[in-house]
Amino acid sequence: MNQEDDAPEDAYAADPDSADDAEATRRDAGEAESSRASRGWWDRNADEYQSEHGAFLGDDRFVWGPEGLDEADAALLGPADTLKDKDVLEIGAGAAQCSRWLAARGARPVALDLSHRQLQHALRIGDDVPLVEADAGRLPFRDGSFDLACSAYGAVPFVADPVNVMREVRRVLRPGGRWVFSVTHPIRWAFPDEPGPEGLTVSASYFDRTPYVEQDEQGRAVYVEHHRTLGDRVRDVVAGGFRLLDLVEPEWPEWNGQEWGGWSPLRGNLIPGTAIFVCERA
Repeated sequence: MNQEDDAPEDAYAADPDSADDAEATRRDAGEAESSRASRGWWDRNADEYQSEHGAFLGDDRFVWGPEGLDEADAALLGPADTLKDKDVLEIGAGAAQCSRWLAARGARPVALDLSHRQLQHALRIGDDVPLVEADAGRLPFRDGSFDLACSAYGAVPFVADPVNVMREVRRVLRPGGRWVFSVTHPIRWAFPDEPGPEGLTVSASYFDRTPYVEQDEQGRAVYVEHHRTLGDRVRDVVAGGFRLLDLVEPEWPEWNGQEWGGWSPLRGNLIPGTAIFVCERA
């Protein structure tokens, strides 16, 4: 058993002040450490995130990533008129904007997130969607509970064991159920996370899977993101019991002039920033 699994939860609860001075590094980070870091980071940063990006995300809009690809146009979960009466699980839902869009089309969404503070923002916007606070690697639902599952930049990039998440999603889906998730495009890991010209020069090996970790002065992770190559992601999908139906790499649209972290019109017109995997339960 991993030692960190035996440690009391508060032993790893980073002081918010020390988290502000976190040091960025590349090192191993296991499942328990990654989960704790993600919960803490999103609880601390949910207010700023919703304040900065809330207008772009809307209260009831389904956006797959910083490029602004809208599910209303992409129909990756299926045509909008087929969503009525479908049970849908949104993983890493944040303030449940995507779930609200689904509910408006007659679906029955459930919005799940690891962060209590993100779900408080969901309640601030409205109480019309069921909310569940839980880890994506341990979904608290019976087998075959949902017709569809989706995740827009939620959970998958932040977990040490993505195959476990895939298997959990497969378990709660009904036969033939669709699972669609978006992540940072793997090629981005070879470039600095900068929106300007300095972000256009390769600075690291694309094949280096060492997690990106921000840690406090005691070496405790306060943010963890896991890099997988494009091939890794495909193999994870298959190992999790899914068929890959499509891999969507949204182009940067002319109307979108915003910068979002390392995403920008400059970079978006040259290299992909988002990868969306459209999968079906095998």
